[in-house]
Amino acid sequence: MSLIFAANESAVLVNGEPVLGVQSLEYRRVRERSNVYSVGGAERVAVVTGREKVEIRLSVASTWPPLDELGWAEEPFAITAQLRSAGGETTVSFDEVLISEKTFAMPVSGRGETVYEMTATRVREG
Repeated sequence: MSLIFAANESAVLVNGEPVLGVQSLEYRRVRERSNVYSVGGAERVAVVTGREKVEIRLSVASTWPPLDELGWAEEPFAITAQLRSAGGETTVSFDEVLISEKTFAMPVSGRGETVYEMTATRVREG
């Protein structure tokens, strides 16, 4: 049975402080893999696992000054997402996070939104 997390019941924290105005949180965990083939063969006989990277994208209504203050600092910080559903709760933690890109947009028909692109050393789920 799958869990359906409710955005309005979940919370995102940066260094333990709740982020206000969160519109979305996305993350990607990518692991490099290389296939190994036998000499003269066309079928894979093994897989070599390489580096892993974690990319995070956090969208916030207008802006969130505490995250702006962390800005381009070389001091890593932590992000924790407390995801809640009717069936329970799970936590996703990102360690040693650094901001790699920040964009701001304000369409004529709406409100401003800041998107923080970040990388993390690791992600822990559950």
